[in-house]
Amino acid sequence: MNIFALRRQPWLNNVVIFILRMSRDIKLLVDKDKFTQNIVLLVVCAGSMMSPLTMSSVNIAMPVMAAELRADASLISWLPTIFLVSNVALMLPFGKLADNIGRKRIYMSGLIVTAIASCGAAMATSIEGILFCRFVQGGASAMTLGTGVAMITSVYPTNKRGMAIGINSACIYIGLTIAPVLGGIVTELFGWRWVFAMPAPIALILVTLIAIFVKGDWRKEQQLPFDWQGTVIFGAGTTLFVIALTELPQWDYVLMLLAALMLIGLFIWHQSAIAQPLIRWQMFTQSRQYSCSLAAAFFMYASLYPLVFLLSLYLQYIHQLSPSDTGKIILMQGVAMAILAPLSGRLSDSIQPRKIATIGCLVVASGFLMLAQLDMNTTPFYIGSSLFLIGIGMGLFTSPNNNAVLSAVHSKDLGVAAATMNLARVMGNVIGMSVVNLLINTHLGDKQIIPQYYGALETTISAAIMISLLYVLVGTIMSALRGKAEYQ
Repeated sequence: MNIFALRRQPWLNNVVIFILRMSRDIKLLVDKDKFTQNIVLLVVCAGSMMSPLTMSSVNIAMPVMAAELRADASLISWLPTIFLVSNVALMLPFGKLADNIGRKRIYMSGLIVTAIASCGAAMATSIEGILFCRFVQGGASAMTLGTGVAMITSVYPTNKRGMAIGINSACIYIGLTIAPVLGGIVTELFGWRWVFAMPAPIALILVTLIAIFVKGDWRKEQQLPFDWQGTVIFGAGTTLFVIALTELPQWDYVLMLLAALMLIGLFIWHQSAIAQPLIRWQMFTQSRQYSCSLAAAFFMYASLYPLVFLLSLYLQYIHQLSPSDTGKIILMQGVAMAILAPLSGRLSDSIQPRKIATIGCLVVASGFLMLAQLDMNTTPFYIGSSLFLIGIGMGLFTSPNNNAVLSAVHSKDLGVAAATMNLARVMGNVIGMSVVNLLINTHLGDKQIIPQYYGALETTISAAIMISLLYVLVGTIMSALRGKAEYQ
């Protein structure tokens, strides 16, 4: 058919135009850089949604699990905390290893370990066995959370980094949103063991996707010596620190806390004395943007992490709500965070992160002021409204704050910077949850939570909320003092 015949066939002409347009779109799709950016963002965001399933969904299943295993309040309170112990101890070492031997390699290894530990927790027959698997899960999370953000930052240019980080943050909050509801539904329909097993198939699917589609590994050209000595000192110090905080004010744990502080001090000295440390302390002293952003993250997450745990107990014990109904109320926080995180991340590419993040801190403070009025008669609607306000504030804070941290360092230090960013968050989680454990030990001890102790439970929750409000106020000051962002 010649060109003149083609002109006489309008339908055939339209088909040709459609094919040409499709060819152009396919060419854009297979553009190497854009394809790598999209697939890395897809995989890391899916992994970020999986992490809350590993952490938050378990909180909803705790009362049912505690009853079946006859576990006391003290052991149950360790379920969120022991995850954080290994997470804190291994975050920096895995961040350094990711820079040295490859971020993709560490990320994939973390997903595989997550799948194994999740299956182990689901099959455990005692609370001690579950706690061990949670410890392993925490270490696996240290391998994925920091390296995932570093992978995103490695493939996105500076002017698009905030939006990508915001999308990833939104996926974390979507995971936080669905985790309580999903945990409650799964607990009621299939039993609490399936809540522990949920992350396993997701992790294996993500490993397959990375192996097939992600070709880069983003590591330093020259592999540098790894600081094993510093790793041991840091791990021992942080582990003792967390354990000591949960059992204060007993004198033997006071001594353990002093030993932990000495080890942490030794770690700081060791890092400044060797040529290839886990972390260069100059990163803190040379950039106020970097150090103040990390400090703000520490205090904001110290306030946030215990909240789902505390309100899950409050709603299920004091208001006698089902796990699924409890999850629906708690998801209000995650909904607001998921809506705001991408928007605030995109804004932080053109507006100074300090301004957006500090406004977010103030909104979070107003939410905690509402929760500070909590008593035995506080309605679930009021609690949901307070959580929604806190979620709005955290959605405004997190993405700009993360963008400020990663924009303050050189590209060769992205793995360590992402690790310290997550370390600040997790250390905030540890401090926040350890203080809650201390309050529980003081007011409830090893008693099972039955109606005659509901008053003590409410007193514990109210005290924890007031302490969280104090954290938020300090975080607001740190956010305001960070200075103007300087993008690398």
